[in-house]
Amino acid sequence: MFRRALLAILAGIAVFLVPWTVYLGLTLPERFDTSQWRFAWVGFDIVLLLCFASTVLLGMRRSRASVPMLAATATLLFCDAWFDVVLDWGGPDQWVSLGTALLAEVPIAVFLLLRARALLAGNARPRPLTMRDIAVHTNPDYQRLLRLLPATSAELSAQVPEIDVPAALSTLAQAGYTRRTRDGRWHPVPQSTNEAKPEDFPEADRATLAAYLDAKYDREVRLLAWAAERRETFDGWTAGSRAGMRLSFKDLKEFEAEYLELVHRYAARKPAAAGEARDLSVRFYAFPEPKPAELA
Repeated sequence: MFRRALLAILAGIAVFLVPWTVYLGLTLPERFDTSQWRFAWVGFDIVLLLCFASTVLLGMRRSRASVPMLAATATLLFCDAWFDVVLDWGGPDQWVSLGTALLAEVPIAVFLLLRARALLAGNARPRPLTMRDIAVHTNPDYQRLLRLLPATSAELSAQVPEIDVPAALSTLAQAGYTRRTRDGRWHPVPQSTNEAKPEDFPEADRATLAAYLDAKYDREVRLLAWAAERRETFDGWTAGSRAGMRLSFKDLKEFEAEYLELVHRYAARKPAAAGEARDLSVRFYAFPEPKPAELA
């Protein structure tokens, strides 16, 4: 009810602004003198400065609030560019204002909007599962290395001398599971794969896929059983909820996408985690509600 009322109000405002804008275009004078010109622009730049500073602080804290702050800062930059160019047009500073807008304000604003979109969408977009993914997931050496990241190749070689670390890291990088930063450290790259369907794979690979999926879900069942048996031993390091919802297929996919965005956003904090931080197993499952007889 509230959502519909809000949308109705916003639609009404949009409709009202059409004749109002036409009215202003016909009645406003070409020139207008004001005694608060300096105060208006200095105040605007102070607000812009505060937006940049707030964005930096929120970004350092990896807060979700950095997304709307990035959008707000970008909007103010677009406004700054618009008024600088329009109000200086025809004057001695018109080309300086135009150059500043095109080379600085607008590009920075676009970049901020793209970063806000990336943060909102998460770092890993769902993609189809491939045989190379299965090879990575079923190779114990690759999994050991991924759990030890971030680290340098030398640090990994010292911890697992029995593994050919440079070759393994190269393979993982080609598969998109790792990346090397300028400081020489290797970092894991978040991955999100869609549920695999046998008909999407060649006939020759379907047996491998079936074995992989069977082993995957068998491990999941054993993992949940293990956690349930030891739920009193985790000293509060547990979280979970159960819910039943009536959703359409589209609603379910939207819910899953928002969940993945949240997971990827929090996973990005891992390199900076310290103190009491621990590795946690996080799972999300949704499936059709079983009939009582099916659980008997």
